[in-house]
Amino acid sequence: MALLLGFLLLLELCSDTSALGPLSSTKGSDVLEFELPATNYETKHSYKAGPIGVLFKMVHVFLRVVQPNAFPEDILRKILQKKFDFSTEYEKIIYYEIGIIICAVLGLLFVFLMPLVGFCFGLCRYCNKCGGEMHQRQKKNGTFLRKYFTVSLLVICIFISVGIIYGFVANHHLRTQIEKTRELADSNFKDLRTLLNGTPEQINYVLSQYATTKKKAFSDLDNIKSLLGSGIHEQLRPKVMPVLDDINAMAEAIKETKEALLNVNNTLKELKKSTAQLNTSLSDVKMNVEQSLSDPMCSVPPVATTCNSIQMSLSQLDDNINLDQLPSLDQQIDNINDVLQTDLSSLVQQGYKSFNDIPEMVQNQTTDIISDIKSTLNSFGSDIENIGEQIPIQDKLSNFMGYINDTETYVHRNLPTLEEYDSFRWLGGLVVCSLLTLMVVFYYLGLMCGMCGYNRNASPTRRGCVSNTGGIFLMAGVGVSFLFCWVLMAIVVLTFVIGGNMEKLVCEPYKNRKLFQILDTPYLLNENWKYYLSGMVFNNPDINLTFEQVYSDCKENKGIYTTLKLENSYNISEHLNFQEHAGNIGNDFKNLNVSIDNIVLLDEVGRRNLMDFSSSGVDTIDYNIYLAEMGKAPTKVNLLSFANDLEAKADHLPQGSLKQSLKSNAQTIRTIHRGQVIPLEQSMSTIYQSIKELQHKSSRLGVKVVNILSSLDSAQDFLKTRISSVIVEESKKYGNTIVEYFERYLQWVKFSITEQIAACKPVATALDSAVDVFLCSYVIDPLNLFWFGIGKATIFLLPAIIFAVKLAKYYRRMDSEDVYDDMENGNIGFHRHHSTQTV
Repeated sequence: MALLLGFLLLLELCSDTSALGPLSSTKGSDVLEFELPATNYETKHSYKAGPIGVLFKMVHVFLRVVQPNAFPEDILRKILQKKFDFSTEYEKIIYYEIGIIICAVLGLLFVFLMPLVGFCFGLCRYCNKCGGEMHQRQKKNGTFLRKYFTVSLLVICIFISVGIIYGFVANHHLRTQIEKTRELADSNFKDLRTLLNGTPEQINYVLSQYATTKKKAFSDLDNIKSLLGSGIHEQLRPKVMPVLDDINAMAEAIKETKEALLNVNNTLKELKKSTAQLNTSLSDVKMNVEQSLSDPMCSVPPVATTCNSIQMSLSQLDDNINLDQLPSLDQQIDNINDVLQTDLSSLVQQGYKSFNDIPEMVQNQTTDIISDIKSTLNSFGSDIENIGEQIPIQDKLSNFMGYINDTETYVHRNLPTLEEYDSFRWLGGLVVCSLLTLMVVFYYLGLMCGMCGYNRNASPTRRGCVSNTGGIFLMAGVGVSFLFCWVLMAIVVLTFVIGGNMEKLVCEPYKNRKLFQILDTPYLLNENWKYYLSGMVFNNPDINLTFEQVYSDCKENKGIYTTLKLENSYNISEHLNFQEHAGNIGNDFKNLNVSIDNIVLLDEVGRRNLMDFSSSGVDTIDYNIYLAEMGKAPTKVNLLSFANDLEAKADHLPQGSLKQSLKSNAQTIRTIHRGQVIPLEQSMSTIYQSIKELQHKSSRLGVKVVNILSSLDSAQDFLKTRISSVIVEESKKYGNTIVEYFERYLQWVKFSITEQIAACKPVATALDSAVDVFLCSYVIDPLNLFWFGIGKATIFLLPAIIFAVKLAKYYRRMDSEDVYDDMENGNIGFHRHHSTQTV
């Protein structure tokens, strides 16, 4: 029943969802991310039996030993096709079932023979045969036999006890699992409802994401200035901006050159004044010293020598530079002033503005095209909305929902009956286990009383009450075993045949999917249909749609669209064809007519201005003359050294006006050095650096201007000849970006429809719950463990009976015993002695 319900569930879903639509998950570019909301289900995907699973595996191993033959696919196919002739082909079934048949026959022999054997054994005992005579012969190995029988019976009882425990555990486990059936069914029905109720919501969610995509596209269309315009601008920037930057730098260089020329020219004028002043001061000092040397003392040796030395050094006391020989810079300054009459910086800024206005020009000239593209996207949006109406899924889902409701009603209506029958089964299993427990308890009590009460010194007729009770317990166990063991074996045979065949013919082939392969046999379920499932779904039995493939796809949680190959009924790709609209959008952008070829980076006035600057003569100035003159010292001699030397020579003169006059002149020279020479040196150093910078800036001025004008011509030519191709290229990229939004969205829609919408894992889980979990794990596995344990215990009753009967002779009190005479004389004769005690 569970298998039938499971397959009906799968078939109904297949037939009731033959037209399905969209869904899945991918990521868009930038901020566009599409993801289908996850659906949560209650039922677990797999079942774990827990620690008892080890026992189940042990039974599976036993069944594989008993029934090692492969699954009889050919026999089942013939039976389903009603082509199997039992009268002529029964040998095939016997060959497949030979292991189970042998075990069943042996069990039936046990069932039939044990009552007969018990009856004969009882008659034999009644006639004082078969150990029924209450007399025990003395044997030399009697002690060994008693111990051997005791140990053997104890071991056998342990094995029986293990089997009984298996029976109790299996019986309780089956009852516990049956109680979980309602919860299992409810969770599966809830998951199926979640699947059915969530599918329309998933479809609506996927279709509604078109608005998000369109919103993003419209945002990019509205921002065409920053996207397309800036893209064009960025493509032109590497060629245009360096030229404008060079021209702008040249405009700044013109201004800086004028400032530098003015600075040098003004500084030279100041230096000329300072030099003239220095020359005057040195002449005055020189005159004063000469007057001092005219003192009469200079004619008296050795003063005359010092005076002559001072007189000779006066020729060094003079300035060292001649600034009058330096050419004037007034002409160059006038030329630069003429160049600056034109505001080159302003002209460059106009070039910057003209170039930077490209994005604004693009936006102004594409208004109509953007409007057409938006209309195209709105039109495709209407097609997307129509897809939701075209997918014929609502009616199908409502039909399937009705089937689920009917199935749930059926299950809930019959579950109480199942639970009631299971309580009877549980009680029967408890009785069976209890009977076996009673038997083994008799054996345990007999062993315990016999071993505890046995006295090796007591004769058989004088054995104690405890020992005798042990023997009676053993015989009671034997009697109960004979009475009920055949009944137990009959139950074992029945459950073994049912459980073993269910495991081998249903559970194992379901797990390895052999059952699905049987159902997928062409022309099996319908002699006119090659593939039965595709015939039901599409009314076209030639489509390769199989039960195994559907089950496998559902186990992998694929969508119904892919699982049932619904593209044969409703091809979503044809209804989501964006190529025509993409082509229209592409043509719109391809025909984009943006006129920005009137950009002028620098007009003729600016060009002439650059040429005038290059011919201003700044680069023809002989800067080396200026540098050479500025590199000289202001005086021919270091005035400090000269003053120190003069003062040292004056110190060698005798006291008088001559000495004082020379020292006074030395101090004057020092004052001239501090007050005039040092500032003059600083000014010369500053103007030296200015001239070096001016020389560097004006170096190769003509070449620089020519290079700039050449680059300007190249950039201007690039704008005229290449700007159209740049516009086409950037427009194509921009258009592809817009189209990619929708292509990515449609890819997500197709993926969602084919892989995620109505993902049928709950269907496979429901089928697994019905067959693998409920039928096989809840019912068949405990049932097989039950007969395995009870059968094991029942089989071990045979040796237990034998050893119990043998052992009882050693524990029970006998009516007579063997008595030996003349033992001292070596006589070995004996006679029977009858006990006078009453047993």
